[in-house]
Amino acid sequence: MINVTKPFLPPREEYDNYVDGIWKREWLTNNGPLVNELELRLKGYFDVPHLFFVSNGTIAIQLAIRALGLTGDIITTPFSYVATTSSIVWENCNPVFIDICPNTLNLNPALIEKAITPKTSAILATHVYGNPCDIEAIQQVADKYKLRVVYDGAHAFGSKYKGQSVFKYGDVSTISFHATKLFHTIEGGAIITHDAKIAKEIAHMRNFGHDGTEKFYGIGINGKNCEFHAAMGLCNLNYISEVLEKRKLLSIRYDQILKPLKAQKPFIYPDIDFNHAYYALAFETEEQLLKSVEALHGIYVYPRRYFYPSLHTLNYVIPEQQVAVSSDFSSRILCLPLYHDLSFEEVDMIGRALLRAQNY
Repeated sequence: MINVTKPFLPPREEYDNYVDGIWKREWLTNNGPLVNELELRLKGYFDVPHLFFVSNGTIAIQLAIRALGLTGDIITTPFSYVATTSSIVWENCNPVFIDICPNTLNLNPALIEKAITPKTSAILATHVYGNPCDIEAIQQVADKYKLRVVYDGAHAFGSKYKGQSVFKYGDVSTISFHATKLFHTIEGGAIITHDAKIAKEIAHMRNFGHDGTEKFYGIGINGKNCEFHAAMGLCNLNYISEVLEKRKLLSIRYDQILKPLKAQKPFIYPDIDFNHAYYALAFETEEQLLKSVEALHGIYVYPRRYFYPSLHTLNYVIPEQQVAVSSDFSSRILCLPLYHDLSFEEVDMIGRALLRAQNY
């Protein structure tokens, strides 16, 4: 059986070495030494001043909204994982969807301005499949209207925009370290900012609002992460270059075998360093997608309709928001299996099955 993804796992003995240290120290959570080490190494990797290791990527978005004090309307994308929208609603804000670009599948900056009202407080955009948004265009609109910018970078580990980590942009960026991601800590995520005042808010909020043992800075939640998850992150960080390179090679192999297929891949601009977090194909019709899924299931291969359905259809958002491009692509886009130890022979097998399903 070949699933759409599979977690990278480091050599067992490397993880066990960290676990032995945890056992000796008996310091399991509450800002332990491995959590601190992981945060420091990730700050260096992304070249950012403030990074907080939290329990997951969803909590990261929720804390970002809280730390920025966002209220009212948040302009966002309907083409993302449900956590992007649910976090906005959970924090008592209103997601205002604008449509996506038909080439990159990211939020369309040209549509932001006409969606802004006096109630708008921020733009929350997703780097879809790890493909960076049009960051400069988004920031121009945000500066003009004095809006905050939050990036959901759940998929974006290792992606760069004009030579810089995508996490160097916006007021706050968030990332997921879930086991399905190319870099993971089993469960986990991070919040990144360049603003020291925002960083101070996040630091308190992720730890119940504590400001010392018997003093509280303000309201907070338990958004911390533990030493065991940090240990997995520290192990995996040693292999990240190898992981990124293998995914690139597998994606090139898919490109080669699927060249005859009439399907669209998200466009990657030349000034982008793409991390190959996903291999996504938009078929010409939903019927062709369903036929392809059936063919792959027949050989025990399980791709994913990612993202489906378009988030404007959720039953807890304002209805009748018109996002035709997102509706269209969500119905006919499919992510193929892509993970570190997927073999080139397996890629060839998947490619041949897709070509047969479409009568090539």
